[in-house]
Amino acid sequence: MKVALDSTVIIAALNEAEPSHNACRKLLLSGEAHIHGHAFSETFCILTGGRLGIRVSAADAAALLREQVAPRVKVINLTATELLDSYAEAPDRGIRGGAIYDYLHLVAARKAGVAKFFTLNVNDFKSFQRPGDPGIVHP
Repeated sequence: MKVALDSTVIIAALNEAEPSHNACRKLLLSGEAHIHGHAFSETFCILTGGRLGIRVSAADAAALLREQVAPRVKVINLTATELLDSYAEAPDRGIRGGAIYDYLHLVAARKAGVAKFFTLNVNDFKSFQRPGDPGIVHP
């Protein structure tokens, strides 16, 4: 089954100390995972920014993404028209500010035709989920 992953799932898959590590790693290794291209940037930011209690060097973060993530996922990118359409939908879904980044992950997942979108932040996504969107689930 095709699935999509939020960057939180990627981080947990890479971090053995994360409580959801095993489930997230299994999703990453499934060969069925799709991600919005922006998930690479979010993951890089978290790995190098110190929010995990550790700070990975930029070189190591880039290598992790290139070697451990990129070969295992299918990247979904959005066109300018798809981005602009998403911004136009934002008011009807109650999306403002930084929530647009989460919403774009969901738009990319919908574009890929996945049934489930996995995230560790289910409530963040449920607030703007509508019929026709993938199911929002915790790993």
